[in-house]
Amino acid sequence: MSYPARFDRGHTDDLMTFLAASPTPYHAVANAAERLEKAGFRQVAETDAWDGTSGGKFVLRGGAIVAWYVPEGVGPHTPYRIVGAHTDSPNLRVKPQPDTGAHGWRQVAVEIYGGPLLNSWLDRDLGLAGRLALRDGSTRLIDIDRPLLRVPQLAVHLDRSVSTEGLKLDKQRHLQPVWGLGDAHEGDLIAFLEEEAGLQPGEITGWDLMTHSVEPPAYLGRDKDLLAGPRMDNLLSVHAGTAALVAVATAAGTAGSELPYIPVLAAFDHEENGSQSDTGADGPLLGGVLERSVFARGGTYEDRARSFAGTVCLSSDTGHAVHPNYAERHDPTHHPRANGGPILKVNVNNRYATDGAGRAVFTAACEKAGVPFQSFVSNNSMPCGTTIGPITAARHGIKTIDIGVAILSMHSVRELCGADDPFLLANALVAFLEG
Repeated sequence: MSYPARFDRGHTDDLMTFLAASPTPYHAVANAAERLEKAGFRQVAETDAWDGTSGGKFVLRGGAIVAWYVPEGVGPHTPYRIVGAHTDSPNLRVKPQPDTGAHGWRQVAVEIYGGPLLNSWLDRDLGLAGRLALRDGSTRLIDIDRPLLRVPQLAVHLDRSVSTEGLKLDKQRHLQPVWGLGDAHEGDLIAFLEEEAGLQPGEITGWDLMTHSVEPPAYLGRDKDLLAGPRMDNLLSVHAGTAALVAVATAAGTAGSELPYIPVLAAFDHEENGSQSDTGADGPLLGGVLERSVFARGGTYEDRARSFAGTVCLSSDTGHAVHPNYAERHDPTHHPRANGGPILKVNVNNRYATDGAGRAVFTAACEKAGVPFQSFVSNNSMPCGTTIGPITAARHGIKTIDIGVAILSMHSVRELCGADDPFLLANALVAFLEG
């Protein structure tokens, strides 16, 4: 008997809203936190003592969030069911001394974050968003979601080799966006941001700023069966995980049903550059939260060990749909299709953490949810990417399965997926979290 679906195309509509409102990891976790608070979750500070009360809680740290729901009456050794994801996407980020320019053009100095498809950033209307650190020690989010910057491509008349040899971009020389005319003056960009944010001159003393395309997400195709939008890698999974956790917690709280596991959402920053940070999957955040939850419920180290031994994590990240123009780049017997359901990602060299036992867990969740799923492996002649799954498994000794949604144009400013796949993923995550 299949599980009653919690989500439909309305979930995809909501994903579009979430993507547009989350131009940076900091905005993504703030938006996830707002949705959790509306569902009755409460934020707990890492510097405070934690209690063992039931209900939904979450921790925010920079561009990462860990949220969990403790059902009534669970023991301190109760295992977790974790949905893992990441909040960051490849982009252009502002350097410490941002004001630059030449030949009458005012520009902003940027650094390349992660592995973006550089050509996709050319000739795009770009906004600027991120986190401002203020003189009083507080932080503030800013989102200038209008055309502000642009990386202009060289005209073909000045580089005829583009037609025969392809586009070649130097990351230092060719990716600096323009944002006006005139001479560059030190402090111009930050002064502009202070004015935009309603701050006094000199209030901003630090910043984490990044560019984003201001083109909104949109349905695409004759039948609107495709979704085009920014940062699907991997805000699609962050959104689905948040929605699934809220659905499970709401159902458990309303019906008083017993959950065999404690459901968790862990959305990390810095996956695109290796996860090695205090907010990355290779940092201590997740383990610290899970351990403190065990101890807050009166548990011992033995309870912690029992809990972790029974814990399972679904690491949800986007993967590759078969590309109609480059099918030879894919494994000939594994061709994930858009709207074919989530993909189970496998690599025997542990670039993904999935094994046979993990496949059984995911199969059970999809069957319970009535959701189809597909398998992905890389072509043997192509290098395989990786994600937070192997890191989570190795760092915490937790059974981990790598899954996701198949997309095209991964790491582009604008990526493409099937319009039904986001809610198929979310329904599978609900079934997994409920056990």
